[in-house]
Amino acid sequence: MVVHQHMRRRGRAGEAVLAVAVAVTVAATSGCGSSASGDDRPPEDPAAAVRGAADVLDATGSARARTAMEMATGGTRVTIRGEGGVDFKSRMGQLLVMLPADAAGKAEHRPITELLVPGALYMKNRGAGVPDDKWVRVDTTTLADGNLVTGGATDPLAAVELLRGARDVTYVGKTEVAGTKVRHYRGTTDIGRAARSASPGVRGALEAAAKGFDTDTVPFDAYLDEEGRLRKVRHRFTYVNNGVIDVSSTTLLYGFGTPVTVVLPASGDIFAGKIAG
Repeated sequence: MVVHQHMRRRGRAGEAVLAVAVAVTVAATSGCGSSASGDDRPPEDPAAAVRGAADVLDATGSARARTAMEMATGGTRVTIRGEGGVDFKSRMGQLLVMLPADAAGKAEHRPITELLVPGALYMKNRGAGVPDDKWVRVDTTTLADGNLVTGGATDPLAAVELLRGARDVTYVGKTEVAGTKVRHYRGTTDIGRAARSASPGVRGALEAAAKGFDTDTVPFDAYLDEEGRLRKVRHRFTYVNNGVIDVSSTTLLYGFGTPVTVVLPASGDIFAGKIAG
């Protein structure tokens, strides 16, 4: 069942940033069909296994990440992909987000570099009148979606923390993700509940999302390996912004333990002018 989430407007600044995302949106990173085998006993508490994935990743430390965001509206689909890394302990990450090519296959926009830090999103090559050598800083606690879709990629930290609100979870069965055996879970998560349980660095953004969406419920598919680490998660968002927009956001995690370095731009490198709508 598709859950419609109507996003309330938060002023022109928030709408301008949201417009990039909605110029921005997700594709599921790679097929994996799931089927339960006869000798595969389900966990005693599937919801607890999913809600605990964030703590397992905190203990793991860091990982490489691939993201995919597909937006469907009016019969048109737009796919945006990202790749980078995230440090779950410092709550920081970096992604290179690739916007789709035009109808002729020519890139219309340079890749956007995104720095993810507690409470903020930094973007370079943002476009919309921002010089190429300047960064844009966005306070994610002021975004109506808490940067769940705005940046063209769901912040991997937020994607994981969002599972802390998991409920109505069922165990689908064992399958593989990128050659790794995993357990497939399906359910819904509650943004408000996740925000109350989230780590401090992510809590503000999820609280904003809980206020910005009329409905907190988000369907998901999550894939955990034998150590309980989240390998893949797909969230499905639906909201209204000049029409109904369906967004499928997928995060793939791998290369656990790979060091992730995030260097924030100097204040003089941050654009202070007006961003075009």
